[in-house]
Amino acid sequence: MAIEVRPARNFHDVAALVGPKRPDANVCWCLSYRIGSRENLALTGLARGERVRQLVREDLPPGVLAYDDGEAVGWAAVHPRAGTTFATNRKIPYVDDLDVWSLWCVRVRPGHRKRGISHPLVAGAVELARTHGAPAVEAYPVDNDGAKVDLTMAYVGTRALFERAGFVKVADTESVLNGFPRILMRLDLRP
Repeated sequence: MAIEVRPARNFHDVAALVGPKRPDANVCWCLSYRIGSRENLALTGLARGERVRQLVREDLPPGVLAYDDGEAVGWAAVHPRAGTTFATNRKIPYVDDLDVWSLWCVRVRPGHRKRGISHPLVAGAVELARTHGAPAVEAYPVDNDGAKVDLTMAYVGTRALFERAGFVKVADTESVLNGFPRILMRLDLRP
């Protein structure tokens, strides 16, 4: 398996990973942490997809996509924390004043799971951040100690996934997902 990870520049591929089966459905589109809650609540139906279409066209892509033989099979959202709702999130603490990037969503398409695709997705998201000058990348996975995480909540990743990518735990959070505490993990990219 040769997984290729690229910046998310293709709207149709992003839609295949985070969009709904019905284009007018009100689903996340990975916008919940990307944009402010007022805008997020105001966007309904087709407007949600159009907002993602705008994000894909911006200079800084909204994340990365994993491809297996040309097919989009995975997605990871990464962006400077200051430009996400993590900048004002009361449950996920600030560790310091470093202009970190947040990596908050890792999704693998059904039929492609359990093949290790999350690992190159995390590496690709880190590389995108590094390329754009990020001094560090933070993630907010569940600390599940190997217990099964419900698939609908698994998008935040697990402590083990991020530890394998070199991240270290730097803080506890007040956030809980699927009954598991979320922790703040960081990968320092400074020389």
